[in-house]
Amino acid sequence: MSSHRLVALLGCAAVAAFGLSLLFGVGGFTLSGSAEAQHTILLEVRLPRALLGFMVGGTLGLTGAVLQGYLRNPLAEPGIMGISGGAALGAVIAIHSGMAQTFALALPLAGLTGAALATLALAILAGRGTGSVTLILAGVAVSSLAGALTSLALNLAPNPFAASEMLYWLMGSLTDRSLTQVWLAAPLMAIGCAVLALTARDLDALSLGEDAAQNLGVDPGRLRLMVVTGTALAVGAATAVCGAISFVGLMVPHLLRPFTNGEPGRLLLPSFLGGAALVLFADVALRAISPLGELRLGVLTALIGAPFFLWLVLRGRSEMAS
Repeated sequence: MSSHRLVALLGCAAVAAFGLSLLFGVGGFTLSGSAEAQHTILLEVRLPRALLGFMVGGTLGLTGAVLQGYLRNPLAEPGIMGISGGAALGAVIAIHSGMAQTFALALPLAGLTGAALATLALAILAGRGTGSVTLILAGVAVSSLAGALTSLALNLAPNPFAASEMLYWLMGSLTDRSLTQVWLAAPLMAIGCAVLALTARDLDALSLGEDAAQNLGVDPGRLRLMVVTGTALAVGAATAVCGAISFVGLMVPHLLRPFTNGEPGRLLLPSFLGGAALVLFADVALRAISPLGELRLGVLTALIGAPFFLWLVLRGRSEMAS
């Protein structure tokens, strides 16, 4: 399949998913009440949810494709950098301290602050002039620390209601999001995705090996800076407003890679569109399965992604044995 046809198909799927997200609600394909009430539901309830689903899904898909190309590991995904863990920790601290109840933007702003601090810690731990292995180890260290501190905050929750709110947020969701959160996160995600998109040529060169890439003019330090900065902006903003939505960045690039001849640069745009379509379709399915919101989007993607990850591990083991 040609790249143009793949992008066209995925673009149509993403647009269809976006339209479906706007049209489908708790009551199905219906809008009750007066014309004014229907207008309010579309603009203030469904539109922010659809916009965030498109942006967050696209961001996670694109980031996963870049990280898999940069680390040359098909099992890499955005959570490996520890930035999403930092954003989650920041949001949990906002809930734990009561700031989230003080003003509406406290939660996403705390998440963005946590992502920024995690990025700073990642840069300090990884240092300059180091390879991708050091970056992975630094990301695992930051992610582990953020996870431990998040667990500590849950353990020391001032009351059961705060603990429940933290857990629900950590599960990841597009429910009850507003246009204010869209305007807060969208510019950061757009800048992050633009930075990541600029790595396409370098990732293609890197697939030939580090020495060959440098001979082709790739600056390893500049490339790593672009990957870390783009991931921090995009994933940090996405996690700050929607919580942790896992496995999208792992599944989408892996499923689409055979259609791009294994070229990392050609995989970026399809992964963005595929991630957007996946998250939007999953969110619509979630509204049909659990109209009252008992089941969270992050839980649904994990239920889909965990068996997929296990299948990848088992397939890799069988290939090594043969």
